[in-house]
Amino acid sequence: MSKKDILSRLFQMLIVLVGISFLTFLLTYISPGDPVRNMYLANGMMPDEQQVAITREEMGLNDPFLEQYGRWALNCLRGDFGKSYSLNKPVVDLLAARLLPTLKLALFSMAIMLVVSIPLGILSAVYKDKPIDYIVRGLTFFGVSIPNFWAGLLLILLFCVQLKLLPVVSSSGTFKDLILPAVTLALSMSAKYTRQVRAAVLDELNSDYVIGAKARGVAGWRILWLNVLPNSMLPLITLFGLSIGSLLGGTSVVEVIFSYPGLGNLAVSAITSYDYNLIQGYVLWISVIYMAVNLIVDISYKFIDPRVRLRTDSVRR
Repeated sequence: MSKKDILSRLFQMLIVLVGISFLTFLLTYISPGDPVRNMYLANGMMPDEQQVAITREEMGLNDPFLEQYGRWALNCLRGDFGKSYSLNKPVVDLLAARLLPTLKLALFSMAIMLVVSIPLGILSAVYKDKPIDYIVRGLTFFGVSIPNFWAGLLLILLFCVQLKLLPVVSSSGTFKDLILPAVTLALSMSAKYTRQVRAAVLDELNSDYVIGAKARGVAGWRILWLNVLPNSMLPLITLFGLSIGSLLGGTSVVEVIFSYPGLGNLAVSAITSYDYNLIQGYVLWISVIYMAVNLIVDISYKFIDPRVRLRTDSVRR
């Protein structure tokens, strides 16, 4: 990917962010509930109508929609997402404090997924239509069909209630707290990736270069490890990048079940308390992270896949 392509992608990301910010602000603007009243209730106060009206005027919530959006967007460009109505703290500080726990949870679950899915996918492809293949495919169908919330509850019942090996509440930040939430997230991802790895390896095993190498007497293990696996892993890089982005923004259910102090749990609390500033800041943060990860994945293709590098060089000529 050339510098021109990167600049073009950054410009597209900027347009998408403007659209996301506008839609997010519009949806929170027209949504039911009074953030001012909820702000007082969160601080243990029962305001009267006059006090609510005065506070709304002071906070600029009575201004026209476009004026409110423009003021909020300009503040966001300065890194100021406002204050949380329910927690009375800067939104940036709240998001930054929860980003690292969610990042640790996402990376740990991705590591578990890779350790499980790549070997199983390779085994299933190499031993196609053999008993091991049927067993792996059956496990993947089972894993895909289990919702995260149900898998999490079953794991709590087994490892926390019955065996008493792990804590039910994962809020202290220790390694033990990461295990069950990460395994819960990794279950469905491992099933999906195992099937993707199997399909990619099978495509490569049926390629002409593999057939030619076998005809020349090259050992099967050498073809598998030196040719098939590097080529079959390339299409999975995009899925890997998408999974990181979705994990950072889509762990809400699991974080709530395990009371894990991450971004997803914070977002659910913001939604239930009508904390508009926090919701808007969360959506923008996740959007930026998601698009940045995908841009990094696209750039990495040039360094990982020689075919992309050669194609780029030929276009320049």
